[in-house]
Amino acid sequence: MVIQSETSAGSPNADAKKAFQRLKTQLHHQMVDAIDFSKAGDLPEEDLRIKLRGLAEHLCMQQDIALDQTNRDIMVREILDEIYGFGPLEPLMNDPEISDVLVNGADRVFVERNGLLEETDISFADDEHLLQLIHRLVGRAGRRIDEVSPMVDAKLPDGSRLNAVIPPLALKGPTLSIRRFRTQALLFDDMVKKRSLAPDMARFLEMAVHGRLNILISGGTGAGKTTLLNNLSRYISGKERIVTIEQTAELQLQQPDVVSLEARPSNIEGQGEINQRDLLKNSLRMRPDRVIVGESRGGEVLEMLQAMNTGHDGSMSTVHANDTRDALDRLELMIALSGAELPNAIARRYIASAVHLLVHISRLPNGERKVMRISELIGFQNGEYMVEDLFVFRITSVEKNGQVNGAFYATGHHPVAMNWLTQTNFDDCEDLFHARELKLSDNPSEQQDEQEQ
Repeated sequence: MVIQSETSAGSPNADAKKAFQRLKTQLHHQMVDAIDFSKAGDLPEEDLRIKLRGLAEHLCMQQDIALDQTNRDIMVREILDEIYGFGPLEPLMNDPEISDVLVNGADRVFVERNGLLEETDISFADDEHLLQLIHRLVGRAGRRIDEVSPMVDAKLPDGSRLNAVIPPLALKGPTLSIRRFRTQALLFDDMVKKRSLAPDMARFLEMAVHGRLNILISGGTGAGKTTLLNNLSRYISGKERIVTIEQTAELQLQQPDVVSLEARPSNIEGQGEINQRDLLKNSLRMRPDRVIVGESRGGEVLEMLQAMNTGHDGSMSTVHANDTRDALDRLELMIALSGAELPNAIARRYIASAVHLLVHISRLPNGERKVMRISELIGFQNGEYMVEDLFVFRITSVEKNGQVNGAFYATGHHPVAMNWLTQTNFDDCEDLFHARELKLSDNPSEQQDEQEQ
């Protein structure tokens, strides 16, 4: 029997790839049976890897299957990936351009590359093979998944975020979603180069953080809310005490005095849960200067607004929403979920007094991420929010290939919170708000290129 690997001449068909995966799984099981785990735990990892590689090569040579040296090397490497890494997903996890890995059963693996989804030719031997990988990754994160608890959300040792759902909830086989951890932080300068926002918008947001304005970031899934929140947090003074609260820890703050709190799910008996609201209540007893909630998603929003209203200026959070107005409606809904029986007008007044800036970021059809608007929540009048846009991205056209054309603009509105911003030691900040189209570069040569385009 001859088995082609992915690097063999010609494009391997699905049956050959399945056979290759099945053989690898079979050899993996044989290795597990041959290992004395009582002694393996005493070996340094590098020594154990050498011994495992030798065992894998020995088993490959024993198989009555025509594997040339190239395919044998691939087989050995992939068997080690099954033990230490991400199995068939290992090459995807090593690709710096991939931000998400999405597995819909054994036969369908998708990735997000540069903001766009694409299908790969990666596959698993069968659902059992995929399930084994999920169990290993979940166990590495200190969690468990089984028929009693068929869903899990966890953080991997490298910082990547993992979500898995298995049968009976997943009807077409186990599913796995991994949001890659970015080893190199995406800074405002990088976002400007990617045209996610204009330099003047980045400068204003830096001023807003220094000026201790309360900021709410809104956007859809994968729009870049956490990336933007991480960027904003970099401008917080190192002399301030910060408490971060997240469902699954993703924030990467650089300040010396940071307390990171992560929610805990209930155990198999349904007890022991500590949610974000519990953490927020406790955080206010920890003498924070600012509170950062990774994502507001429930009743904890009431405590967050209380923190913003009671001396924790400069606090920040994100929320899933389609635009800034929708974000405010979501806050009202979450206040209702908290159990506080506040009249609608009181809830709106409470929100308007707590939140100063609304920043909405979107992922466009071509995969680009754009800060669509930065708005000021001025107050509450006649039962309605008073919201004024400061900066906006205006779409002029969308081409057939999904390319979005448009430009960033300053609307001409001068923030009511200007007296806060003038304390940030930024010179000539009034010039930021004159109504105009914003330049995408402060570099004269790049500006000339933009005009020629």
